[in-house]
Amino acid sequence: MRRTAALAIVLVAFIAIQFVPVLRENRLGSGDPDASREVRWILRRACYDCHSTETRWPIWAYVAPVSWQVVQDVDRARAVLNFSEWVTYPPDHQRFLRPLIGSVTAGHRMPLWYYLTLHPDARLNGADLATLRAWASDTTARR
Repeated sequence: MRRTAALAIVLVAFIAIQFVPVLRENRLGSGDPDASREVRWILRRACYDCHSTETRWPIWAYVAPVSWQVVQDVDRARAVLNFSEWVTYPPDHQRFLRPLIGSVTAGHRMPLWYYLTLHPDARLNGADLATLRAWASDTTARR
């Protein structure tokens, strides 16, 4: 009896938290980085779900409490770097970000391991890393 009551309470609480509003926002951006088609594809595949306003929200982003963590991760990532707003960054900031992107991806600190667990297509191979490194170190790029 006690176990059934506890299970019922947990079930009711789980259903109740589904009604807590979470803001999953995608909007138009100002402009993406000026990069080759290959670099843009790598960035879209491995980075844009968190670091852009073009997030593809997976089904678990709609189920609390996991949705709260997903939205918080995306909001935090967008605050650090938002590829959809790249053209709004001053040129000095863009020149600062590019090598940072190269080193963070080369050091396998991004994409995050738990993101890769659920999105294996975002895994960066050696060719992807070399392409990003070359783009990141190109000091002649306009944006």
